[in-house]
Amino acid sequence: MSYYRYHVFFCTNLRADGSECCQRFGAQALRDYAKQRSKQLGLAGEGGVRMNTAGCLDRCAEGPVMVIYPQAVWYTYIDKDDIDEIIEEHLQNGRIVERLKI
Repeated sequence: MSYYRYHVFFCTNLRADGSECCQRFGAQALRDYAKQRSKQLGLAGEGGVRMNTAGCLDRCAEGPVMVIYPQAVWYTYIDKDDIDEIIEEHLQNGRIVERLKI
């Protein structure tokens, strides 16, 4: 068994040349929110969920993006409501959020 049930990687890359990137959509703030929310819900830690910051995940045009392992499910999101839905549906209930999947 894996150390974590789910390992979530948020792209928080900021491109210096001004081109499309996840950080231009507030990715770091939403990653921080997701981490805090997972802790509040008792999901974080060994056997649970790990939220990580990632460099460029090379899907900039679809950003902001995150990927959840071990299923390798890619999501895009807009706001805290989307993050809450991913946490509730995917991380708590094991159901993929089809409307946010890329």
